[in-house]
Amino acid sequence: MGTSRLVSRRRQDPGAKWARIAMAVLATVGVIDTGSITLKRWGLLGNLSCPMGADGCDKVLNSAWGTLFGSIPLSLLGLLAYVAVVLLALLPLLPGLQENKADLSRRTWWGLFSLSLGMAVFSGVLLGLMVLKIQAFCFFCVLSAVLSLLMFVLSVIGGGWDDPGPLLFRGTLLALGVLMSGLIWASVVDPDRPEASVTGQGVSPEVTAISTPAAVALADHLTAGGAVMYSAYWCPHCHEQKELFGKQASDQLQVVECAPDGLNNQADLCKSKGLSGFPSWEIKGQIDSGVKPLTELADLSGYKGDRKF
Repeated sequence: MGTSRLVSRRRQDPGAKWARIAMAVLATVGVIDTGSITLKRWGLLGNLSCPMGADGCDKVLNSAWGTLFGSIPLSLLGLLAYVAVVLLALLPLLPGLQENKADLSRRTWWGLFSLSLGMAVFSGVLLGLMVLKIQAFCFFCVLSAVLSLLMFVLSVIGGGWDDPGPLLFRGTLLALGVLMSGLIWASVVDPDRPEASVTGQGVSPEVTAISTPAAVALADHLTAGGAVMYSAYWCPHCHEQKELFGKQASDQLQVVECAPDGLNNQADLCKSKGLSGFPSWEIKGQIDSGVKPLTELADLSGYKGDRKF
């Protein structure tokens, strides 16, 4: 037989059965992980305890990189990828597929290798954003990255590859493609880039007031403490609240867009909170509506720093 393509060293499956089962188990954990995050983003699940990260998970998931196309949770993409891994891993193990099983096994190993590699590389991009841009720790995000890497390693070790040449060539191209695509996407949605100022339907007016150092410190304190401001782009009082902070400070706040037609909205989450108006502040588990003076927000959050707002 020619060696221009990868062939099986076994009778039917070119890889190891144990590796398939291990990948299916890891992917199932990933389904639970990303599924929980997705349900939380849709307001269908209560608060998730973020081990070792306090409010880090909320800060990461509510960042500009937490959604796709404005409203689709990025975790949903991960959920679909993990489901695909489970199916590819278990499909050749199903009874009644003896005919052409060797070809099916080879194709699914290629699928497992490609999918897990892409997931691992993209997870690396997300971890870089978490550390360098968002500057928060999300246990569930790290767990997903570790699962992706482990699945990739299993696909290489357990895939029964006879010729590593095509594996290395295709893997390199795929990794570079995913890396470049991920970096471009991360740059496009970065709210700190100069051209990121967006105007139009569904976008809040730009804040023009200049923040004082005390306002910036208060905003950082609120975000670090898990405080959330629920807002709507069309709400003049929400804009008034942001102007009290000023542009630099308001950019540090954790603001959730509640209007269903707003950019990056989380309308389902807002609905689950039972908000009575906008803006609404959630501080230490308590929700209070209305524009708040910065001194009142400082008192509610236990801020002890400079109060020259």
